[in-house]
Amino acid sequence: MDELTELSVVDLVALIKTRRVSPVEVADAYLARITRVNSALNAIVTLNPNLVDLARDAEASLARSESPGLLHGIPVTIKDTIDTAQLRTTSGSRIRKDFVPMKDATAVARLKRAGAIILGKTNTSEMAIPYETDNPVFGRTNNPYDLRRTPGGSSGGEAAALAACLSPAGLGSDLSGSIRVPSHFCGIAGLRPTSSLIPMDGHFPPIIEHLAFGATLGPMARYVRDLSLLFEVLAGSESIKTASPLTDDLRGCRVAWYDDDGVAPVTIDTKLAVRAAVEALNHAGLRPIEERPPAIEAGLRLWIELFSKPSADQMRQVYYGRENEGGPLVERIIDRSEKEKLEPQVDYQYALKKRESLRRQLLEWLEAVPLIVAPVGSGPAFEHGAQRLDFSGESVSVFRAFSYSQAFNVFDLPSVVVRAGHSAEGLPIGVQIVSRPFNERAILAAATIVESALGGWQRTTRLEEL
Repeated sequence: MDELTELSVVDLVALIKTRRVSPVEVADAYLARITRVNSALNAIVTLNPNLVDLARDAEASLARSESPGLLHGIPVTIKDTIDTAQLRTTSGSRIRKDFVPMKDATAVARLKRAGAIILGKTNTSEMAIPYETDNPVFGRTNNPYDLRRTPGGSSGGEAAALAACLSPAGLGSDLSGSIRVPSHFCGIAGLRPTSSLIPMDGHFPPIIEHLAFGATLGPMARYVRDLSLLFEVLAGSESIKTASPLTDDLRGCRVAWYDDDGVAPVTIDTKLAVRAAVEALNHAGLRPIEERPPAIEAGLRLWIELFSKPSADQMRQVYYGRENEGGPLVERIIDRSEKEKLEPQVDYQYALKKRESLRRQLLEWLEAVPLIVAPVGSGPAFEHGAQRLDFSGESVSVFRAFSYSQAFNVFDLPSVVVRAGHSAEGLPIGVQIVSRPFNERAILAAATIVESALGGWQRTTRLEEL
């Protein structure tokens, strides 16, 4: 059964369409794997009780020779911040612990229309606040490569489930690296698309004010080719309308790389992973140059100026009158935001103008150098509960350690993460491949090159010992 759970979505689709494997067999294989492994990870927090019945329906439609969708019979998991009709969606918050949506988020509906079956919901940070997946409803999720460490946040349950073969693919969300950091920590592939491509309705907390140009939903999977398939389904016709002329043939394309954003240090193993990815692209005919793009070093500061206060204000509104139901992180955010009322306020108009000016510079630069390779963060998965991290002899906050990811939310650039190396402890290390808006096909093509050269997702043997 485990052989089925390690296959790519692309391979499973082919097997199902040719009737060599049934949707019921696939569903049963994943349920057996979840029963054996999930208790050690706490990655999937709600299972769809109708999974097997829906798999039987998918099997019956094939028997009737009905035209299958792109994801016919494929079970997928959904981050617990994204609405799924008739399936509990808590956002990791006590105030929503029994909430059952009446309708699907648009992105979930698109997956279903393509034939996907919702397997279940995956754990998240409370109210999608990164970078560790832990909340007062379901508790913490463990990293499949080391149970003492976090899988990242806030899409950490999704990443852990995929890495451990509890699901073949899923849907996450990303405002400050919440798809990319867990993908990096768990050695899988994850895509942060251009913000406007995938509708974000049905996400809680809702995307308000300036958050709209930084946040996005996106696919997560073990294999890059599966990201491409899911992105086609999730973005629909919009991905075709906005496609860049630069697509699959990247030979001769210039690609800039850097391993120092001027904000946070990185580990030696992270530097080696970036260089390995760059060498793979060079060998495939791309033209690497070591150069830090303009404006990158401003990303962390702009993220704080543009996104921090709206996020804190939203927490206060959501928990108003029920503050005692918030977990420790939510309590700290609300307390801090109350104190900040007495401090000088950020000039949002000035911050927006600065962001627009720097973004124009960056987009102009990307005309000549269309691809970027960079770290996802300072280092691999950290231990549960860490507040500060030591890298290259320097202590940094957990938030600052992921300035590499935050910058591309601020400037709304699509970014894909693919595994490119590992730490001395054997923990996965991913790299980001970035391009200008609506150029998802190019970064997915580049990630495929890196995955092919360096191996991509690798099975962890630690879970098999449980």
